[in-house]
Amino acid sequence: AMEGGPSARIREGDCAVLKRDEVFKAVSVLRRRKIIFEKQWFYLDNAIGHIYGTTFEVTSGGNLQPKQEVEETTTETKEAGTDNRNIVDDGKSQKLTHDDIKALKDKGIKGQEIVQQLIENSTTFRDKTEFAQDKYIKKKKKKYEAVITIVKPSTRILSTMYYAREPGKINHLRYDTLAQMLTLGNIHAGNKMIVMETCAGLVLGAVMERMGGYGSIIQMYPGGGPVRAATSCFGFPKPFFDSLHEFPLSKVQSLLSGTFTTETLPAESEENALVEEESNGMTEEKQTSLQETEEEPTTEAALEINPTEEQDAMDINAEDVEFKENKEKENKENVREKQMKQWERRKKLLEAAALLREKNADGLIVASKFHPTPLLLSLLEFVAPSRPFVVYCQYKEPLLECYTKLRERGGVINLKLSETWLRNYQVLPDRSHPKLTMSGGGGYLLSGITVVLDKGKSDSGNSEALKMEEPSSKRCKLQDLPC
Repeated sequence: AMEGGPSARIREGDCAVLKRDEVFKAVSVLRRRKIIFEKQWFYLDNAIGHIYGTTFEVTSGGNLQPKQEVEETTTETKEAGTDNRNIVDDGKSQKLTHDDIKALKDKGIKGQEIVQQLIENSTTFRDKTEFAQDKYIKKKKKKYEAVITIVKPSTRILSTMYYAREPGKINHLRYDTLAQMLTLGNIHAGNKMIVMETCAGLVLGAVMERMGGYGSIIQMYPGGGPVRAATSCFGFPKPFFDSLHEFPLSKVQSLLSGTFTTETLPAESEENALVEEESNGMTEEKQTSLQETEEEPTTEAALEINPTEEQDAMDINAEDVEFKENKEKENKENVREKQMKQWERRKKLLEAAALLREKNADGLIVASKFHPTPLLLSLLEFVAPSRPFVVYCQYKEPLLECYTKLRERGGVINLKLSETWLRNYQVLPDRSHPKLTMSGGGGYLLSGITVVLDKGKSDSGNSEALKMEEPSSKRCKLQDLPC
């Protein structure tokens, strides 16, 4: 079967999503690993080899069995009451006790049969209306029939999952808002995109999925490195990551002003890296002194280790020498490994810098917890003219400020600030209606299109610039108005 085809099979090591009703959970498919989902525990061993989208039943011992499709037994002459007014919820209508149900479970009786027994032993079931009966069956099925569907991850599924499970991790970005971003950002294969997000990598994953491995993405990140927890849930094939680059936000200003070098990157060790992050752009002397201190700790350590007590001195010294030799060997290997990593990092950083320097990105997507204005004003420099940009923010006010700043600066057209509205409907015969729980807010989007910025105009006084743009007829009218 094709990798992502409709009949893709569940393989060991895959990222899969468990689904039960409207609840999702992302898991890695591994053998003999207990998984707890919706108060159920089970192993995924038996799911391996089945097609994605298969529904499984949890049997004894936590094993998954593909669920056989059973025809719903519908007795045409179902007894039902006309209304529920005479039903009193006194907790006495069910004849089966908790222990009876437990006994049934222990016998290994299937959930479906337990539900059937509950219906038969309910004194009020017959008097309930048809709708109430359906509701009752549905509720009991949820409790006693442990069914789990395993689906292939996608943007839609993962964004729904994150929004329901941990919206804080994705700055409360609702799935319809994410869909709007992908559309407004005109994301398609072959694009060169700049993505700046602090949504656990969900937005990045969505962009990668749309681009299908063609084109390039530069992820701008704050702090020490990019966060891609959600990106790894998509289960993208390796080649997708070849065209994914990353660049630290802390170096954007130096890149724009032309002072960017990777020399400020640590050359020797991770310790320097930490110092480096605190003092961006170190001087030459400081770095050499750091390297020197790096090379001599063995002697200092030796001084510390040497014991003053003479009686044990000999044995300890012998052990010490051996210990030190091993340590030195390890240190040398570690240093080499670190150097390799450093070179890799530096090479990747230079590649990303080169891509940004071309200033011809096809679009910019921003969805972060930071204030959008400074981000946008600096990142738009890297975008080619006549390209779309989209900024997400959980709140409206920062985007309003951003809107005003961009208007003043110029270089953008078609600026729009929008919020999408989402409402779920229950669709059932004779009872279709909006669901009672509706999402409060899915955040706000500011979108627009870049144009060539005429440097002279925006630098001269803004009022002058506005006067120039105003048509003459309008200007006359404004001046003629009596105060």
